[in-house]
Amino acid sequence: MTDPFFFGYGSLVNRTTHIYEDAHRAKARGWRRMWRHTDLHPSPFLTAVPCAQTEIEGLIAHVPNGDWQALDARETGYDRLSATHQVSHPVTRPVEIAIYSVPERLEVPDLRHPILLSYLDVVVQGYLVEFGEDGAHRFFDTTDGWDAPIKDDRAAPDYPRHRVLSASERGFVDDRLAAMGIVPVR
Repeated sequence: MTDPFFFGYGSLVNRTTHIYEDAHRAKARGWRRMWRHTDLHPSPFLTAVPCAQTEIEGLIAHVPNGDWQALDARETGYDRLSATHQVSHPVTRPVEIAIYSVPERLEVPDLRHPILLSYLDVVVQGYLVEFGEDGAHRFFDTTDGWDAPIKDDRAAPDYPRHRVLSASERGFVDDRLAAMGIVPVR
């Protein structure tokens, strides 16, 4: 018998945003992240897209009793796909690993649908905790769609799972965006 796990590559890397305790650092080969907007959400979110040349870091976490209902509800708009043979991880027992990916009904983010800085903050905070600054830099480098506008909603976060960042975490995000020539809009 195999245990069900998911591979998280965005906000699910931030352990404070979920209840899945049996979580481990992992890497998924053949995937890349992308910012995309759909008609299912008011703002863009991260999706995983196949890319043979890329490997992304994230967390795998056990789904107790194979109860996918809560996670599927959180990941509304995504398809749950098998990624068992693409993910390297430290778990020694037999596992089946799923990755969430938005199907091809993607739209490019625009001024009416900017990326939420509060969402990006949560993701980067998770990468800083799990993989350090080098891992957070790799997050930016293995994610496409940075030409989308970013809304600075830190003062009144629109992202439901927003977290407060330390001064150094906030500075890291701000410095990385500035280095990419991105100025969040208010």
